[in-house]
Amino acid sequence: MAKLSLFARRRRRVRTALKAVSGHKPRLSVHRSGRHIYAQVIDDAQGKTLAAASTLDKDVRGKTGATSEAAAEVGKRVAAAATAAGVTRVVFDRGGFLFHGRVKALADAAREGGLEF
Repeated sequence: MAKLSLFARRRRRVRTALKAVSGHKPRLSVHRSGRHIYAQVIDDAQGKTLAAASTLDKDVRGKTGATSEAAAEVGKRVAAAATAAGVTRVVFDRGGFLFHGRVKALADAAREGGLEF
């Protein structure tokens, strides 16, 4: 078996801990690339995405970019979409990404938007 990268080890550690404490709540999953940030609220029991937002959305894409402000806008949008789908409590899945910068900005904005985690 190949040795896992530090990112893959962090991601595995985070997901394992989330499964232990989730209590079957939906998961707010975050993916960050060099240019964009993506967020999804996923119901793992049904295997369905309940809400999603990213910087690829047309009205977010033009004015911001790969910044904390763009991540905050995505956090607000995913919180609004999740609330519209009837979800208020989630567990935050940062994947293998450290909780600072754009990931933290997205999480803080999602909390302000009404999601509890």
